[in-house]
Amino acid sequence: MRTDRPDHCDVAIVGGGPAGLAAATELVALGVRSVVVLEREPVAGGIPRHCGHYPFGVREFRRVLRGPDYAARLVARAQAAGVTIASETTVTALLPGPRLAVSTPGGVCEFSARAVILATGVREASRAARLIGGEKPGGVLSTGALQSLVYLKGLRPFGHPVILGTELVSFSALMTCRHLGIRPAAMIEPAARTTARWPSALVPALFGVPLHLDTELVAIHGESRVRDVVLRDRAGRERTLPTDGVVVSGKFLPEASLVRASHLDLDPASGGPVVDQFGRCSDPGYFAAGNLLRAVETSGWSWAEGRRVARTVAAGLAGRLPDPGGGLPLAAEGEALKYVVPQRFVPAGPSDLGGGAFQLRVTRAVRGRLTLSAGGAEVWSEALDTLPERRILVPFAAVPAGAAAPLVFRIVEARR
Repeated sequence: MRTDRPDHCDVAIVGGGPAGLAAATELVALGVRSVVVLEREPVAGGIPRHCGHYPFGVREFRRVLRGPDYAARLVARAQAAGVTIASETTVTALLPGPRLAVSTPGGVCEFSARAVILATGVREASRAARLIGGEKPGGVLSTGALQSLVYLKGLRPFGHPVILGTELVSFSALMTCRHLGIRPAAMIEPAARTTARWPSALVPALFGVPLHLDTELVAIHGESRVRDVVLRDRAGRERTLPTDGVVVSGKFLPEASLVRASHLDLDPASGGPVVDQFGRCSDPGYFAAGNLLRAVETSGWSWAEGRRVARTVAAGLAGRLPDPGGGLPLAAEGEALKYVVPQRFVPAGPSDLGGGAFQLRVTRAVRGRLTLSAGGAEVWSEALDTLPERRILVPFAAVPAGAAAPLVFRIVEARR
């Protein structure tokens, strides 16, 4: 897929997953002449390229596809539109301008553009980040690494692993194991219920895999390979479970290492860059889309978000976006609210770009009312009954004309 890459374009997109490819295709459709996607892998397509199962593509192609087929269609659609995809091209720094420091097999260089869209996606939290003790044997993999070994290299890394987590990606790991006849020894979930929506809790039983809720994985033992793991239930009782591998799944984090090392503002709550409702970063030459903004949404959601940000970028190139200096800061107050995206709101803007919603997440199960205040006065509220990792949307229209800073989201919890 590698192509000759120019050193300047109208819009450069960092990351060739669903958000980046959708943004690129939409930009060309909107009349932006030169759009280049910079992709560090040999082939673009993002995470779906590693997911050899259904369902992908219902929103985008009106049909149910396997992950690799979905990714290939996104790439083909972008290339047919005239997008340049530069694979094996790693962006190493984000510079004012906007300019990008880039590393390729041919050497290092700088790349400039009128605007840059960051769409670098997410990564799973590692074993170290989860403070899991024990030795460091082989056979401990993230879901992405498992899928790459199975679907891209045809390898069978273990026979009866433990899957840690019950997010959607954890069930993707379960399907990946099933693809090669690997039968997991168990799925482990520290919480009292599965993170993914019901009836996900029924799936392990259908596949003959024990599901242990209210259970922590506290240690991994083995020499060259995993031998067993130590589990601890809510009462503090520990037991040893024989296994030959561990899939450390979920607990996604935005892949924001480039942002963290740059001049752009980073939001510690979401883990991604600070943006306004147009996807515009603290340096208005940079925009962001997809799961870099927050972890984690589906490929279809990221695709739609990529298209939406492409429309705001095109408006910005045409001089139609309002000055970012007039933006109102947003905050999510209280320990129950995890984050709000975007983190800034610019009241004035083109009417055709006015749709959209704030996205929030909670840290635990919450029931009560979600409120929005502007300048200390409540301007919006709605009943809320939700769990962690559930999408909460509040329309931008909830912010009244002439709203004063600060804008603050809070949860007023119901009495139990």
